[in-house]
This record gives sequence, structure tokens and C-alpha cells, in this order.
Amino acid sequence: MTAKVIRLQRSEERKGKVEHIINLLKEYSPSYQTKLGAAYCYDSRRIMSSLPDECVDLVITSPPYALEFQKEYGNKSKDQYVNWFLTFAEQIKRILKPGGSFVLNIGGSYQPGSPTRSLYHFKLLIALCEELNFHLAQECFWYNPAKLPAPAEWVNVRRMRVKDSIEYIWWLSSTPWPKADNRNVLTPYSDDMLRLISKGYKAKQRPSGHNITHKFQKNLGGSIPSNLVIRGNNESNSEYIKNSKLLGQKVHPARFPAQIPEFFIKLLTEESDIVLDPFAGSNTTGAVSESLNRKWISVEIDPLYTSNSALRFGRRI
Repeated sequence: MTAKVIRLQRSEERKGKVEHIINLLKEYSPSYQTKLGAAYCYDSRRIMSSLPDECVDLVITSPPYALEFQKEYGNKSKDQYVNWFLTFAEQIKRILKPGGSFVLNIGGSYQPGSPTRSLYHFKLLIALCEELNFHLAQECFWYNPAKLPAPAEWVNVRRMRVKDSIEYIWWLSSTPWPKADNRNVLTPYSDDMLRLISKGYKAKQRPSGHNITHKFQKNLGGSIPSNLVIRGNNESNSEYIKNSKLLGQKVHPARFPAQIPEFFIKLLTEESDIVLDPFAGSNTTGAVSESLNRKWISVEIDPLYTSNSALRFGRRI
């Protein structure tokens, strides 16, 4: 059997599996469907509990954070957060394929009335690994240069702290060997690197002890990105925003920047793989998955946000 035939068979198996999953979820009415996915307005624990074991390639999400102040989209307090989130994570662990990944974007926060940081997101990470046996594949960081200085009291008024522009992205997996290929997310070489490739590099040992060989000058198509993902969250002229304003609909106040799911979907999945977002919000993950030819399931508990998210696909609500 040739490699091409095996790849075609695997592709058909993935497609069949997706159709099987969609059929299993027919007891739940989707808010809308596209060629590659479906959006549901339910508690995602219900939807995930209806899926078979080991059927999803990637779960990527940005749930409400445990912030000091309550947000209109709903968020748990710090003392409740870990136990609350583990009820979702139990289902995520069950439905992930052995080579699948769980990518969790979560922001830190300050303690109430104090210029000291909460540890709730670190406690969550430890609980996910020690109680549910997730593996921490890598800790990544999202730097948002457009983030406003906050909290105002400590940063703007008393001037006791600097602007917090970093959020955490925990890349977790069911096994120590999740599927991943960093060649899918290479970045363009710098001008200096292009000159080095062109002119050559003398093999030598750096003061750090690293041996730099002649292979260093080989053009591999781009640079391997770091675990610091630099993306602004300043979406202002997307079709989703334009259509929401045109129809007089309120946009989701905490939208996931498209470049974050795009990066991890490319890194951790192949075409026709299944991507699920259990806190879909405005369904950025679904829209990105569709554009990258991945199957997707999004779940959002708020009916207004769910219906509005159809605008990302050019659909009327």
C-alpha cells in the first residue's frame, strides 16, 4: 500500500469520524452550521458529554478569567475557579485523541484591594496536571502590545505597578507526545539571517557552549518561532465588527484575536482534523478553523453571542 493511499484512507476516516460526531449531536439543535462545522448554544459540558471518547484533535479556548470585577459575559471568582473549570476539563481530557492537544488561554489578575497578584491560574495549571493527568507540553505567552494599562488604581493613579501586557497560554496534552510540527508556523527570516545564509557562517563554538555548524546556514524556509506569541487584540474593521454595527448588534466584549487560534491550529493539527472551542464567544476559533480547512465545533452558552457569531461567516441573524 502506497503512502498516498494511506494518506487518502486516513483523510476519509477523519471525515467519516466528523460526520459521526455531528450525527451524535443532532439531539442538540445547532444555532447554525457551515460546510465544516456547527455552533451550539448550550453549556459545553452537555455537548462534550455527548461526544465519544478520543474524538477531538484540538481543544482551544479562552474562558472567562477570574478577574477582580464581574464582567457582563460572566466570570467565576478566584476561590471558585479551579473547581468550576475542572468540570469542563474532565470532559476535555476524555474527548481528546491520544495525540491531541488542549490549548488554554488564561489571564492573571490582582488580589481584591491589593497590588499583589493572584495565583489562581497557576493553581489551575497544577490541578490540570496533577488531578487530571494532563501533560504540560509547553508554557506559552501572549504579548498584547495594544493592551490598556490596568488596573487603573495601581498603574495609572498610584503608579505602583507597570502595565500588564502578558497572558498565559498553557499547551497541554493527553500524552507526552502530542502531534505538532513547528514547520507549519515558521516566521520569515530576518535580514541578518538572510545575509548569513547567503554569505555563509564559519562553524565554531559560542561562549555559551553551543556548537554552531555549517548546517546553521541552510535555508529551511523560515525561523522557528518562540513561545512568546506577539499579537494585538485590536480588531476594529473585521466583517464581524462591521456587520454587528450595521445590524445594531453588540459585539462580544472579550474577543479572541484570530492570530492566536491560527497559530496553534497550524502547529497542532492537519487539514480535516477536529477543533473544538467550549467557550466560543464570538466564535473566532470556528471561523479560523473554517479558513484552514479544519472541522470545528463551537459551544457558547449565551444565545446573543452565539447568534451574533454567525456574522463571522457572512450569515444573517
